[in-house]
Amino acid sequence: MNVPPGRIRPRTVVTLLAPLAAVAAVHIGPAATWLRTLRNPCFPALAGAGRPDHVALTFDDGPDPGSTPAFLDALDRLDVRATFFVLGESAARHPELIREAAGRGHELGVHGWRHDRPWLPGPLRDAAEVARAAGVLWELTGERPRWYRPPYGILTAGRWAAARRAGLRPVLWTAWATDWTADATPASVREAVAADLRGGGTVLLHDTDHASAPGCWRATLGALPDIVAGCREAGLRVGPLREHGTPLPGARRR
Repeated sequence: MNVPPGRIRPRTVVTLLAPLAAVAAVHIGPAATWLRTLRNPCFPALAGAGRPDHVALTFDDGPDPGSTPAFLDALDRLDVRATFFVLGESAARHPELIREAAGRGHELGVHGWRHDRPWLPGPLRDAAEVARAAGVLWELTGERPRWYRPPYGILTAGRWAAARRAGLRPVLWTAWATDWTADATPASVREAVAADLRGGGTVLLHDTDHASAPGCWRATLGALPDIVAGCREAGLRVGPLREHGTPLPGARRR
């Protein structure tokens, strides 16, 4: 068949696009772990499964001077320590909040440098930004961070490799609060967490509206006492990931 000048054969198009499709599949494939129905049963360690008598309480997207201090005070009143997954650029902008959180006994994890979606492959960018964020936390607290949670929970191949290279353990969650929406209320946050919460679970909350509907953090703050009380009534301890029994980066299994 003769092809008019300027037109490309369909077979040629397939030949040209096939390598790009393969790269894209490798890049975005691990992000399928965002699906709870896949992650929780098939990748329990990535989901943050820990000791059956413990619940890990985690917060994403801070620090934020407009909201994070209120969470630190609330956690003090509840006598609970948590893990805060912070953005590197926000930590560098508000170092006093990082030092305060660490000084109050909370654990700091890496949430990336900025809150973006990694649709295009960028392994060098990912490695540099994760390492940069980890370095900021180490400099501010004197401790190496242990955990990494990517923005939106989108764990691409590049970000997984970047976390491992930085000595961080990727961890997502088993239960979330859907606390980032404009119509979130303390009751809706509490009910969303309770629907999926079990002993050994890791709960995802947000201590800021940095990447969410304005003011939605107030619903999370309002629900926090009931979430903790519900865990304690069920005989579950509440604390950070470091007390959760999840293997640390580099730990050897026996």
